[in-house]
Amino acid sequence: MHHNAWRAILAALADDRAREVYARTVLAQQADEALSALPAKKSQRIMESLTTAGLVIATPEGLAAVPDAFARALASAGTSGRREGVERFLEDGRLVGMPARTADRRAVLEHLAARVLGVTETLSEAEINTRLADVTDDVAGLRRAFVDHALVVRTADGSAYSRT
Repeated sequence: MHHNAWRAILAALADDRAREVYARTVLAQQADEALSALPAKKSQRIMESLTTAGLVIATPEGLAAVPDAFARALASAGTSGRREGVERFLEDGRLVGMPARTADRRAVLEHLAARVLGVTETLSEAEINTRLADVTDDVAGLRRAFVDHALVVRTADGSAYSRT
């Protein structure tokens, strides 16, 4: 089941008539009466939406409720798609955008500086560039941001970098 299966369920049950048909089906009552009172196209759309959402299946006897439809939808939804903290600005560990808020920017830079450069390490410009390339497409910009935010110290000649 797709991680957005719950959306199809909500969309199907947003319609009053579809909810009535689904309720009758869950209660093992005949849904045919509710469906036959509707225009053929509306009845067909309701059947399709409930079936596509995985709420019911068509059987020779009529509609049958899928007993674990909600449990499966919840299980497939997994954890929240909303990321928090510095992860909001990273995708697969790579920086996808520099935060506009100062506090967020500082947190992202601290996180990346710790990943790229150990506290006691000193790296040449080529070495730090290689490591930065693993986390960003803008190597020079990120390196400059580290220095500007006093997370990394650059030697006067720019040949070596170390954490502060």
